Parts: sequence; structure tokens; C-alpha cells
Amino acid sequence: MRFAAGDKTAVIAKELRVSVRSVERWRRAWREGGLEALRSVGPANSPVVTDAQFAVLEEELGKGPSAHGFDDERWTLARVQTVIRRRLRVNVSVATVWRLLKRHGWSWQAPARRALERDEHAVELWKKEVWPRVKGPRRQPGPGSSSRTRPDSR
Repeated sequence: MRFAAGDKTAVIAKELRVSVRSVERWRRAWREGGLEALRSVGPANSPVVTDAQFAVLEEELGKGPSAHGFDDERWTLARVQTVIRRRLRVNVSVATVWRLLKRHGWSWQAPARRALERDEHAVELWKKEVWPRVKGPRRQPGPGSSSRTRPDSR
């Protein structure tokens, strides 16, 4: 044991590539509780939704959004969060919902076809008239400068 051998905290930290504070915290735990105090207690947080619960969630998602009272057939992270809260009685953040779905191989989906209501003429008009104003002018080609205050300096 390096603490018992009297190794310096900074040396241990450098060799293990951790902060000096971490080594100090470990040394204090070792002094107060011995080797048992240094044993890992497992991961900092266990999965909020178990595999069995996720199987139930997949079954619920398979029923579609309308079966859960939503007015259209789109699953959003917020809607999945609502189903988890209602069906599994677990409160999770939207970010946690995304990580949960991603961990189980789910991904976001784009529509396979365009909406029937899409107005192609309006889209083209917007692209020609509105987008150039929003986008802004392009930078003029030519020699640049690293100075913002004196653009012509070389």
C-alpha cells in the first residue's frame, strides 16, 4: 500500500493521473477506515429505469402516441418522459430519456415523406426572398487579415 509506504501525495497523483485532492481524500479515508474504506461501492448512480421496466416502456411506445392521449402520431422526448412518469412511476429528465433510448438502440426518426399540406410555392418563395436576408452577405474573396481593427494591415 502506497500510503503505508509513505509515498508523497503529489507523486501518487501524478502516477495515477488524478488530482492531488482525490489522493488526499483517499488518504484520509484510509487513515480513518483502513483498506475497507477504499473499496468501491459500485457506480455513482444505477440506471433509473431497469431492463424489465424498459420492456414495459417499449410495449407502451409500440401502442403509439394516440393510445396515450396525444393528438398526433409523433413521439417526442417530452412525450416519452410523460409515458415513463405515468406508466412506470419514475421521474426522469428529458436528457435522461434521450440517454435511455440511445442506450437501448433507439434513434430519432425523420418522416419518410413530405407532409400533404406542404406548399412548395411558399417554400421556394421563402428560399429566394427571406433566406438571403436572414443568412446575411458572404465575405468578399481576397486576402484576409488577422487584425480586426486594421483589416488592410499585412
